[in-house]
Amino acid sequence: MLDIDTGSFNVKDVLVEMKDISGSMVDLAYSAVLYSNSEIAKEVYKLEEKMHSLLYKMRIAIMLGARNIDDAVEFAGILQIASAAEKIASAAGDIAKIAESVDIRQYLDRSDFEEAVINVRIKPSSDLANKTLRGLKLETETGMSILAIKRGSKWIYLPAGDERLQEGDLIITSGPTECIPAFCKMATGAEYRADKVEEKEEVKMRKRVTEKIADCIADMKNISELAVGLAYSAVMFENKEIAEEVKDLEDSMDRMKEGVEVLVMKAARVVSRRTNFDELRGILHVAISSEIISDAAYEIADVVLRDIKLHPVFLASIKESDEVILKMEVLNRAIFGKTLRDLKIETRTGMFILAIRRVDGKWVYNPAGDTVLKESDLLIMRGPREGEEKVREIVVGSST
Repeated sequence: MLDIDTGSFNVKDVLVEMKDISGSMVDLAYSAVLYSNSEIAKEVYKLEEKMHSLLYKMRIAIMLGARNIDDAVEFAGILQIASAAEKIASAAGDIAKIAESVDIRQYLDRSDFEEAVINVRIKPSSDLANKTLRGLKLETETGMSILAIKRGSKWIYLPAGDERLQEGDLIITSGPTECIPAFCKMATGAEYRADKVEEKEEVKMRKRVTEKIADCIADMKNISELAVGLAYSAVMFENKEIAEEVKDLEDSMDRMKEGVEVLVMKAARVVSRRTNFDELRGILHVAISSEIISDAAYEIADVVLRDIKLHPVFLASIKESDEVILKMEVLNRAIFGKTLRDLKIETRTGMFILAIRRVDGKWVYNPAGDTVLKESDLLIMRGPREGEEKVREIVVGSST
């Protein structure tokens, strides 16, 4: 029995919702900070409260669903994963709080983020106006997904597929940095130009002192998101090698957080105003929260490392999630020897390649654009379920 009902909810439904919400919350939280937007931050808080409620439901469902010791053991692993998802949500909430207290945009470089979060307004010349999200298939056509829409004074968060975009809508989107120019041109009809924060001489001096901080924060964001994707992959495929990589990433994040702390202390020596100290304090909060996300990812992977058997309801929930995790062998001769940059898999399908397992057993985690695909490479990917057929055509050479 996969659905353990408790009247108004069941374990599978709660797991699906928790996974989807926690992932979206991280993107929304960074969006709040990147645009110093307190409205988005408040929505993150609402989602955080919802995650607390879902975990409470999960605990009730598990207590009611366990019929014997074997069930209890299998559900214990699920509860560990659900608790980790809530920790990710709480860390996202802590990141969002920074947007309400201090502006740290000059310490962040969006171009360093592997998955960027941007705001775009729908112009009259847009190819997106008056079309539904389901009809546009943005994730599989452009690699970008819409997190929220601001229409007038109203916000629509995590919009449904039947939501129709309108001229003047401000949309918050996330996706690979390389996809941004093409997507923005679709939305505005004009070439993309990155926003620039006006910089006074004092700010320029401070940036020279703290430019390493921006690199470290970007690395921490990228690695924490990679760790979460790999953690779910490790559990999905019961793969200890991937789980070990999550553990290594978590160790790296500990060291990176310490590095940010040192850099912030050095930067504090050359600032004089209280607002500058508040900004540096905000940076520390981002680093700490990112490290907490990697800790939570390790808690998920720990289920595999400790050989905890999971109830089948977990795999069922992953398959029904908005974001699926796939394992696919490279069999299409047409792509042998081509680089990921050449293939543009993320842009064409919305699928993000987390890892590649070579024929000799070696793993390439978070592969760069110049990574060459070889025959029988095994790809571990995450992305929208609508992208599965497209990526199969590219990787396997068949939609069947």
